[in-house]
Formats: sequence, C-alpha cells, structure tokens
Amino acid sequence: MYRSEVRKPLRFSQATGYRYLHEGIDVLADQAPDLYEVLNRCQREGMTHVVLDGTLIESDRLAGVRENGNDLWFSQKHKAFGGNIQFLAAPDGTPLWVSDVEPGSTPDITAARIHALPALYKTAKDGLPTLADKGYTGAGIGIRIPVRRPKGKSEQALHVDTRMFNTLLRHVRALGERTAAELKQRWRTLQHVTLSPSRIGDITRAALVLNGIWK
Repeated sequence: MYRSEVRKPLRFSQATGYRYLHEGIDVLADQAPDLYEVLNRCQREGMTHVVLDGTLIESDRLAGVRENGNDLWFSQKHKAFGGNIQFLAAPDGTPLWVSDVEPGSTPDITAARIHALPALYKTAKDGLPTLADKGYTGAGIGIRIPVRRPKGKSEQALHVDTRMFNTLLRHVRALGERTAAELKQRWRTLQHVTLSPSRIGDITRAALVLNGIWK
C-alpha cells in the first residue's frame, strides 16, 4: 500500500492576495457599459425615460482635507465617510450604469454634472427624458424634477396641477430609485468598502457587471 499524498494548501502573502483582488476588480469593471452605449440602447428599446439617482458608498476614513478644513470624503448629508456614486436605472428599476466615484462631500448635482448630464442632455433632445429628485434642482433641460414649494409654505401652496405632477413623478421614479439600495443588499461589499475610497467606482462597476450575469 502506498501512503496517500497529502497536499498542503497554497499560501499567499497578503500583498499577493490584494494584488489578485485588485486585478479581479479591474477585469470586471472594464466590462461595465459606457453611458453613451447605455443611452443608445435605451432609445433602441423604446424606453420612455431613465432614472438618475445618487448614493453614498460608505468606506473607511481616507486622509484628504479641503481648503476649508473639512474632510473631503465626509458626507454631511449622511454623516459618514464614503464616495458619491451616480446611478442610472431603467423604468422597471434595472440598473443600467454607474459613474466613477466622487468624494462623499460632493453634492449629487455636482457629481452628475461631471459624469452624466452632458450625455443625458443629448438623449433628452431625442425624446428620452431623465427623472430625478430635488437634489438635482437646476440640472437643466430634459431632467425632470419635482417642483419645490415656496420657502416657508406648505405643499398646499402649490397649484393642484403642480402637486399632481409631483405625485406622478415620484410614483414613476420610485422603481428606479430602489436600484442603489437593492444593489447594496445583493452585493454587501457596497455597504462598506474597506479598500481605498478611490476604488469605490471600480468596485461598484464590478458589482453592476456581476449583477447582470446573476439575474
């Protein structure tokens, strides 16, 4: 009888493990669709609109201070450290595209101007509007947002037609706005990133690609 050969488990250094991790993230992230490709497909498929929303992907603190002394990666809105990611969703809530990351202190409207609005303006002219929330006030033509009530006034101060428009817009936008939350629940790494916050965009795009594979 021959003694069965016992194979020792492979052992990798921490540096090697992180290198493989980053390489895997990069390979997946590179497969994520370009925004213009996504919008062209939406038009070909006859979608009535797309939904734009932003979310904070929380992370460990990263040293980065603005001129005013505030931490660049700290979101005052969410009271947490992380990165701002912009999402685009189909009318049924299917995630279509995610942006690169901006520091958590970046408002949604600013992040959208950097990564999304130029492309969305073009498709709006071709009949594909974008629905968004009040955080995108002032975004421009083709970005449909609720009408704000006058400062210090109740919702009843708005005309009944305006209130109806706001209600319908919230209703139609609702499915798309659940996209970020559902992605975070499915891919729990998006609930808190322990790598450098600068990698949040690549990690989120990798999750988007995986989400399209395992529907």
